[in-house]
Amino acid sequence: MSEPDRAELQRLAQLVEVNRERLQALEQQIRNLEGIKIEQEHAMQALESISDEGEKGAMVPLGAGVQIVADIPADAGAVVDIGSRVQAEKTRPEALEILRSRNEELNEIILSVTKEHDDLENHVVSLASKFNDIANGIQPPDDEGQQEPEKTQASQPKRRTRRKRGTELTLDD
Repeated sequence: MSEPDRAELQRLAQLVEVNRERLQALEQQIRNLEGIKIEQEHAMQALESISDEGEKGAMVPLGAGVQIVADIPADAGAVVDIGSRVQAEKTRPEALEILRSRNEELNEIILSVTKEHDDLENHVVSLASKFNDIANGIQPPDDEGQQEPEKTQASQPKRRTRRKRGTELTLDD
């Protein structure tokens, strides 16, 4: 394998690894966004379950499996984070509208990040395929490629020998 091929293989392997890490970060970001969306949907369901006359003996979760029993008056609103850690009391319908709006924005963000993830995944697949083609001695489609399969077959035993000694490049290199 020529020195330029080795350098190209190393460059491709590094690109594949960097992009795989980016894929993992995007996957984590999507999971986090979906968790936020679910939390907002639960809050919306809780607000919608309160009747216009209020609720007697409603159980309000405090966290860690602890709930408190409370009476919710008919005119009681909800305290909503309106941004920059600023909270304001809103009517229940206003709070619902804020949550619906946030969920719509969140859906758009999730779609955008998912599209970015899919595009990056396709890019990683093409890089890995190119890596494999070069590693197997196959020329890209725009080059002459008729004599290369014979050279590849002749050089495969050498690669196996080198692999045993640990000098074969892999995607991890």
